[in-house]
Amino acid sequence: MEGGRKKEEGAAKMGENQMKVRYDPDSDILYLLIKEGDIEDTAEVSEDLFEEYDEKKNIVGIELWRARRNLSGEILKY
Repeated sequence: MEGGRKKEEGAAKMGENQMKVRYDPDSDILYLLIKEGDIEDTAEVSEDLFEEYDEKKNIVGIELWRARRNLSGEILKY
């Protein structure tokens, strides 16, 4: 993933301390948006798990690939 890209330009502004959770069933990726802003770096934490960082090295997002395999199916119903 490329540094400096911005997530979802058209997304509504988040209030302070609000996290958004998105699931894309086509790509089977669960995304936790912790904080809006530019992404400077992405680190692969483990197979299928990635953390995205801002310029201050704060985690701003977490991606879980192959979510159906890695999470209980009950969680993805919501």
